[in-house]
Amino acid sequence: MELKEELEGKLGNIDQLDDQINRLKKQVQETGEKVKLLAGTLSEARKKQIAPLEKQVAQLLTRVGMPNARLKIQMDKMEPGMLGIDSIDFLFDANKSGQFAPVRKVASGGELSRLMLCIKSLVAKKINLPTLLFDEIDTGISGEASRQVGLIMKELAASRQVICITHQPQIAGRADRHLFVYKEKLGKTIQTGIKALSAEERVTAIAQMLGGDKPSAIAIENAKELIMNA
Repeated sequence: MELKEELEGKLGNIDQLDDQINRLKKQVQETGEKVKLLAGTLSEARKKQIAPLEKQVAQLLTRVGMPNARLKIQMDKMEPGMLGIDSIDFLFDANKSGQFAPVRKVASGGELSRLMLCIKSLVAKKINLPTLLFDEIDTGISGEASRQVGLIMKELAASRQVICITHQPQIAGRADRHLFVYKEKLGKTIQTGIKALSAEERVTAIAQMLGGDKPSAIAIENAKELIMNA
């Protein structure tokens, strides 16, 4: 009798299997339609932001010493996935050559750092990014370009924490705090340390950036001026 009941139960499940399959197919179809609708809305919103973003990035690139550089955002359709129905690639042209290629393939370290500064400064206005870290973003720049990089980071630092590793006095002078990274020999090993500089030590450190290990009186005065005008 137990075997009879077991077989009857399995037979009943088989009879209901087609109904279950049809129900699941309907759910898949309905969910797929919702996904396409939402992905389509997201895709249209993205398209509207491409031109303004490219323009704003171009303006910031000019500020950081790359007046001929351009960013182009390429968006192609793909099968629905976690990121919607768009395949997005960031293309870059450093010299107005009209030859755009993926950023990861053509941008140098310094160009990539400054490009990311421009993009992150725009993104940070829309999304709360509590901490931004820039590693030697001053590579290959000096003078006015360095000053502009410092200004952009100063603007960002008004509402979030910005940590920047730099060798440029124009950038270091705009910081609220100056941390000095150094190496020292302890026994048979070399260890790296970090020290928060006092106001006087900070002047000396920036003066050394300007004039070498033994800065002149003029370099020291310039360092004071950079800090005062930050």
